[in-house]
This record gives sequence, C-alpha cells and structure tokens, in this order.
Amino acid sequence: MQIVEPFKIIGITKRTSNTTGKAAEDLGVLWRRFIEEQIGGKISGKVSEDIFTIYMEYESDYRGEYTCLIGYQVDSLEIVPKGLVAKEFDGGKHIKYVAHGKLPEAVVQTWEEIWSKEGELNRKYTADFEVYGAKSQQGENSEVEIFIAVK
Repeated sequence: MQIVEPFKIIGITKRTSNTTGKAAEDLGVLWRRFIEEQIGGKISGKVSEDIFTIYMEYESDYRGEYTCLIGYQVDSLEIVPKGLVAKEFDGGKHIKYVAHGKLPEAVVQTWEEIWSKEGELNRKYTADFEVYGAKSQQGENSEVEIFIAVK
C-alpha cells in the first residue's frame, strides 16, 4: 500500500461500463481520439510526459458505469483548453499493480486479476488510475502502473 499525493489532470473523458465489451470499444475510441487529436499538445503546464488513464465517478463497483479520463498531470487547472476536462484528485491510499507485457492485453489481464480480488481489496471506488510512462512503449516488455484506491 502506498499514499498517493493529490494531483490535477486535464484530458478527455467518456462514460462507459465493463458490461458486454462496452468498455473495450469505448476506451479504444477514446484512445484513438487522444492520439489523433494530439490532446497532449493542447495541454500546458504538464508535470511530465506520462499519460494517465483515470477511472472515476463510479456508479457502484467495477460492474457499474464509470467515467474514464485520459490525459496529463498538470501543475494548475487555470488554463483548460476548449473541449477538454479538468479534474482534481484527493490522492490517498492505493495498492499498486504493474501490468507487464504487450499492450493493451497486459493491462486487461491485470484488471481481470484486480477484479478477481474484489472481496479482499476493500476498494474505495473514488479514482483508480493507470500511468503510461517511458516503459509503456517497450512492445512485449512494456510496463504500466495501475493504482487502486482503497479504504
């Protein structure tokens, strides 16, 4: 378990759910939009070049609807480009997982592992997130950090 400090994000969002493959389709569309529209180039004050995918505004648990945000951590929310969303997160206690392998399969597999531990984790369902850093572009050797908010 580790403590995540509060942080700010600017990016794009989509409401979805994990039922009947909806999330896989919706998140694929969101990622394509993020890349094609070069969202990163529109955001100023980035803390790093790491891309964050945040799962938030949960309707219930991982089986209900939630909002996904793909964006960058920033030092300020004062300038939000048109069409983008700004959010501030409280941080708090998180359990860190690392997805290893080819993407997106490795990330999906790690989430399935997390869901299988639903009863053990004591999840908070506030904001869970993935960090796509320098190691996320290594083909079969890629790594993505996944942080699960817990009570």
